[in-house]
Amino acid sequence: MALFFLRFLLGFLILTVRGSNDPRPGNFRVIGPGGGGAMFHPTISPHDVNTVLVGCDMTGAYITHDGGKSWRMFNLRGVAQFFVFDPLDKKVIYVQSNGLWRSEDQGATWNLVYPKPSSVKSIKMSSDHSDEDLIADPNPLGRITAMSIDPANSKIFYVAGGDRKKGTSALFVSRDAGQSWTKEGDLPELANKVWINPSSQPGARMLLVAGPHFIAERTSEGIQRLPAPVAKTFSDISAGFSKNGKPVIYVVGDESAYVSDNEGTTWRKASLGQGNGKMRAIATSFHNPDTAYVSYNSLEEGGIKWLGVAKTTDTGRSWQLVWKEDSNPAAKSAPNIHDAWITERFGTDWGENPLALTVADQDANISYGTDLGRTMRTMDGGANWVAEYSRRSGESSWTTTGLDVTNAYGYHFDPFDPHRQFISTTDIGLFRSEDSGESWVSSTQGVPKDWMNTTYWIEFDPAVKGRVWSVNSWTHDLPRPKMWRRKGIQGYRGGVCRSDDGGRTWTKSNAGMEQTAATHILMDTTSPPDARVLYVAAFGRGVYKSTDGGKNWTLKNNGITQKEPFAWRIVRDTRGTLYVLVARRSEDGSIGNEGDGAIYKSSDGAETWTPVAMPQGSNGPNGLAVDPQDPNRLYLAAWARDKGEHGDGGGIYLSEDAGKTWRQVLERDRHIYDVTIDPRDAHILYAAGFESSAWRSADRGETWTRIPGFNFKWGHRVIPDPQDPKKVYITTFGGGVWYGSVDGEDRPLDIVTPQLQPGR
Repeated sequence: MALFFLRFLLGFLILTVRGSNDPRPGNFRVIGPGGGGAMFHPTISPHDVNTVLVGCDMTGAYITHDGGKSWRMFNLRGVAQFFVFDPLDKKVIYVQSNGLWRSEDQGATWNLVYPKPSSVKSIKMSSDHSDEDLIADPNPLGRITAMSIDPANSKIFYVAGGDRKKGTSALFVSRDAGQSWTKEGDLPELANKVWINPSSQPGARMLLVAGPHFIAERTSEGIQRLPAPVAKTFSDISAGFSKNGKPVIYVVGDESAYVSDNEGTTWRKASLGQGNGKMRAIATSFHNPDTAYVSYNSLEEGGIKWLGVAKTTDTGRSWQLVWKEDSNPAAKSAPNIHDAWITERFGTDWGENPLALTVADQDANISYGTDLGRTMRTMDGGANWVAEYSRRSGESSWTTTGLDVTNAYGYHFDPFDPHRQFISTTDIGLFRSEDSGESWVSSTQGVPKDWMNTTYWIEFDPAVKGRVWSVNSWTHDLPRPKMWRRKGIQGYRGGVCRSDDGGRTWTKSNAGMEQTAATHILMDTTSPPDARVLYVAAFGRGVYKSTDGGKNWTLKNNGITQKEPFAWRIVRDTRGTLYVLVARRSEDGSIGNEGDGAIYKSSDGAETWTPVAMPQGSNGPNGLAVDPQDPNRLYLAAWARDKGEHGDGGGIYLSEDAGKTWRQVLERDRHIYDVTIDPRDAHILYAAGFESSAWRSADRGETWTRIPGFNFKWGHRVIPDPQDPKKVYITTFGGGVWYGSVDGEDRPLDIVTPQLQPGR
């Protein structure tokens, strides 16, 4: 026991001297083109405008200390809801995700502040996304939804907290940096913003508190609602204070913008001209509230619908369109918009107008806007907007700045050119690198436009140089239930494409195949090169087979009993036996009904299928690997059912008799997305999932150790580097592709609160 604590103390001391720019264990880094997914909550440090935080809805958070030239992703086991900088100490930052976290080293490491670590009894993560709830007792605040720190005393916190299910919300104060709390008063609903008037007396602070349907003022007399604009919902609110302490409040409600400089007594409605534009996000400078920026779209002028950002410098009396782009995808980018690859590839409307805006407290000329794929910055009051998510590499390629929000399914290698590599992704399709992953270009030329959203997988022909097939769909994020729970599969579009020039260009190749979300493609490598046998998993259709290299396809579902089978992945063993994984349809934790997932096998080239028993208590097959030296040895990646605190029936299971019986070999991680075998050594296996971990086994799956250096919440699959046996690529659901060594130092990463470190 003494040795354990000595090691812990040594680890803590090492962490205290590490900086936020230190490499991760194993030198893990994120590779890819950058951007690609929705970003939120841009927040600029009040101490240094070059330090900025950005969040996303895919669990990653990002920090830059050089004005966006480079970003470091950090992970706190959940989606960041807001960021707050300590007003007196530039090293101290707070983030609310599944709890309130504090960094005292400029974002390098994080400790849980609320709930207190000692009060955390368990972590509930049984849902499909393994979303985490900290089960704490006592928990007087509930979930914190907004926070502000006293500008004269960093130990004084004001927060809004409550319980949405119980319908409770209140304002709380802590005067000891979050150690204890006092309730200030009830709020009409959960608030999402709290501001402290810096000119008010330290002992009697005036606060503004706002939520989707209210604005209130807290004074020494209590909490009083202020008059608000007439709107069903306030989608965004921002406030600042003039030098004499007068508050200025900006609101977007029902796609219109309003401003009040008299505490809500009157409201001015923003006008951008005669075009009736729709407003989305708004932000002002905390210390310069005369200036504000508002995001807009659908502004009609001259027969064109414009989108972008408008700016006021006179408290909303007049507005200037400082970002104005034609929303037609074929239109040219505005001359003052200096985007990276997204506009070049998909057009001006793909990212849309900003979802969120922020303005520097100390300089109203500095603003950041985040949208569906980008972070853009202006340093000159909107005269120019520059992309911060990607930078050009060479004449036509791009590389990430570290701000990656992409859902990657696979990392693929051209068998004839080791420098040519591919990432198959959601929302941005297929990307190609010609320099071993250093830079990237979009590689979907020829893919039908209504299939282009997602490339789920590609398959190279190892005998024919340049020949490769891809499976594509407009439907993304499968097999997650959110993609079919409401509308079913009837609207799915997609299919197979073929390339004969190494993935540079593609042609549609799916005669006989109905429109479908094609999620996997597999080639029988023993078939003749001029008549390749291919199999496709068609989500909601079943299994398709081609015997002529993908020119024609036939549905092969004989023996598969599920209606609209969610065929997800196909595997072939060395004897030619095929396995198809049918994804689970239910998400309520039930088992033993028509919503169960299933495994089928075929010994006659998909002509007939017979069921393979699932492990006891499991009904969510997600990945399958077959030992190339022993085809009776199967490894199953299973997704937990939503039952209990951690979920039941998930993890990794091993069968040594071709699926007749199973035993669990990894239990502590129960949302395993896939399991892979190192092609160089069948004793070595890898796995990843949605619990902030990737795993490695060196004894044919009997025992597993966590890979240091990787901690993204939602992992997908591990792909061994064919050039280096110690390195791997790890694809993720929203964090791009991670690349690094499996033998890095085993030390805490990001989270230093012992009870909350992933894998424990």
